[in-house]
Amino acid sequence: MKKRNVKFALIGVSVMMLAACTNNEKNAELNNIPFGNKKNEPKITDLAEIEEESIEAEKSDASKEKSNETTEVEKEEVDEKMPNENNIYDQSSILAIVNRGETLEPSYVPDDLVTIEVPYVNEIPMVNQLRNEASEALTQLFDDASKNGSTLYAVSGYRSYDYQAELYDNYVASHGEEVARTFSAPAGASEHQTGLAIDVTSEDVAYQLVDTFGNTDDGVWLNDNAHRFGFIIRYPYGKDRVTGYMYEPWHLRYVGIELSYALYESGLTYEEYLWEQGIDVKN
Repeated sequence: MKKRNVKFALIGVSVMMLAACTNNEKNAELNNIPFGNKKNEPKITDLAEIEEESIEAEKSDASKEKSNETTEVEKEEVDEKMPNENNIYDQSSILAIVNRGETLEPSYVPDDLVTIEVPYVNEIPMVNQLRNEASEALTQLFDDASKNGSTLYAVSGYRSYDYQAELYDNYVASHGEEVARTFSAPAGASEHQTGLAIDVTSEDVAYQLVDTFGNTDDGVWLNDNAHRFGFIIRYPYGKDRVTGYMYEPWHLRYVGIELSYALYESGLTYEEYLWEQGIDVKN
């Protein structure tokens, strides 16, 4: 809106003008406008200022509306980084829920797998991969661990459906299915297939995947700090009836910073957190 210039042309004083005053005063009273020689009468020079203030008020209101719209957009963006009934069932989502009840398709392979850039102990190229976002977060986690005196090693990251099937069958053959299912997932039920899970270890436990890792300085540091980089200890102590697996202090799952903090602060497993959100996932 452009500023209007208010001009008044005084063309003499006439009897008609005087007569009009009475009518103008009545109209002014009806509209609650100061008139004549009343104390609050605005000066002619003030009219432009009044209009300018009105324009500025309109701009301010428009700015507030835009700010509110921006806040809503930002809220939606944040919400998308938290689990909902759509993204948890999207197998390509960072937030995908995977367990024996919620499985992946045999054909699913992440399209952004990269080779991890941290120390590892397994020479099989496939398992030294993660999805790009998870790999970058893992590098940051390992670097921070090193600065705090903990040296970690990666053991196993991405596993294909077929590789997991072979691995699980071998465990069943060696330990029996009842025991094997407490620490290994059948094909399609493994988080490793998402490219978002990785097992880690340290020299203190001879680079093995054992529960005593959780009692080492490295294991304690990992438990207390993994969430700062978007990871969670997916199978915590005492939650085997919920997760379906024994305590695995070595198994990290990348879920993003927003959810990792929420889970760490609540002390809940992923399944429990979803149940509290009213999402009835299987386990």
